[in-house]
Amino acid sequence: MKKVMFISVAFAVMCLFILSTASDLYAAGTAAEAKVMMEKATAFLKADGKEKAFSAFDNPQGQFVKDDLYIFVIDVTGMTLAHGGNPKLVGKSLIGLKDSDGKPFIKGLIDAANAKGTGWFDYNWTNPTTKKVQAKSTYFQKVGDLVFGCGIYK
Repeated sequence: MKKVMFISVAFAVMCLFILSTASDLYAAGTAAEAKVMMEKATAFLKADGKEKAFSAFDNPQGQFVKDDLYIFVIDVTGMTLAHGGNPKLVGKSLIGLKDSDGKPFIKGLIDAANAKGTGWFDYNWTNPTTKKVQAKSTYFQKVGDLVFGCGIYK
């Protein structure tokens, strides 16, 4: 009887552990995948124009959203023009948005894009899947007066 009770308790503990960590088990995009998605997005914009591209970027079931990767586009003033992670942000200025440490990361992203044209920008953000603040890095590319971004959680 004690053996059955021990096995039952051990099984219950194991199930609780699995459930408590299940939110950490999700498909996370990689830096290489973010770069490839960015290349596809900028090529799509150049080939098909802003209207068609932004519509494609906003489509949550489209080719520019995969797992936790998505394309977003802002202009150099911080206005959101496309956002695959949250299309409700389109038309809103995010210039004052700060990360969990108080860092104005949209302004920082724009400044980095203006200075370097392309690269990675790091900040801390709540992962919508795990609900935990995590280090995030956004690969950015400036195209004219537009800043494209695709972020990964580290």
